[in-house]
Amino acid sequence: DIIDINYIFFTGANRIGKIIHKACSENLTPCTLELGGKSPCYIDSSADIAIATRRILWGKFINAGQTCIAPDYILCSKDIQEQFLKEAKSLLKEWYGENPKHSPDLCRIINQQHFKRLSGLLKGANVAIGGDVDSADNYIAPTILTNVKSEDPVMQDEIFGPILPILVVENANDAIKFINARDKPLALYIFSTNEAVRNLIIANTSAGGMCINDVLGHFAVESLPFGGVGPSGMGAYHGKYGFDTFTHKKSCLIKDFNAVGEKLASSRYPPYSDGKLSFLSTVLKKRRSISLKCVPYLFIFGLGVASTLIVNCLRDDNK
Repeated sequence: DIIDINYIFFTGANRIGKIIHKACSENLTPCTLELGGKSPCYIDSSADIAIATRRILWGKFINAGQTCIAPDYILCSKDIQEQFLKEAKSLLKEWYGENPKHSPDLCRIINQQHFKRLSGLLKGANVAIGGDVDSADNYIAPTILTNVKSEDPVMQDEIFGPILPILVVENANDAIKFINARDKPLALYIFSTNEAVRNLIIANTSAGGMCINDVLGHFAVESLPFGGVGPSGMGAYHGKYGFDTFTHKKSCLIKDFNAVGEKLASSRYPPYSDGKLSFLSTVLKKRRSISLKCVPYLFIFGLGVASTLIVNCLRDDNK
């Protein structure tokens, strides 16, 4: 029963978020929902592939991919894919050793239910790196998939695990079409030093938040609002945005009993006439505020004029 609850904040799956939102709607209870989704990661040829690979894999495999803004899949060209895989093989060996299962820095899947769901996504998939699983230990190795199609099981829902699919696209426009054909993600990552490409993707896609040439970092900046859009959630928090989310802005106007003010406002009282209505229309008409942009220039001009007059007066006195 949420009748007496002032506000609900929920972080979790889209399916549960819909249930909460429905209950909130029935009771007119405001809510903020952070729901996640499939966060895409686009890489183009202008990016530093070695650094991009390091940052993407860190964001994907930290907590075994069980974070709501982990890069869910990669969009890149065939050439970039090959460079990425080469870097990834070397990097994963550096981080987790010959057998990642024995690494103290790689955690496990939270429970058996999610282990079964994730391991099921690997059936029939083309595994380029990793793919090892151990049901007894809820272990799934850091895994990268190639030759992935949009209709594959791994592309239907948020992965939330250490599995990274790569889908081949020719350019940024193809990436935009692919992203826009799906639910709006909680995060979108762009790896490019080409400002035109970055601006193209930013302007033509919608996501809860975006991070350029890194992953997860925007979450740690308290001055940036964090939240989803559409199926990835609603509302935002962090820093002052969190304070505003849990604050009801209660307006309060106080007036006095000034006789002059009452006289001026008397047109609001009946009986009404054309003159009263005309006066009210004039009073209530929205007016453009006075621009103060020119004030500094006027000040400098005035200062110059004053300086000139002072100099002239001093000259006259000296004569």
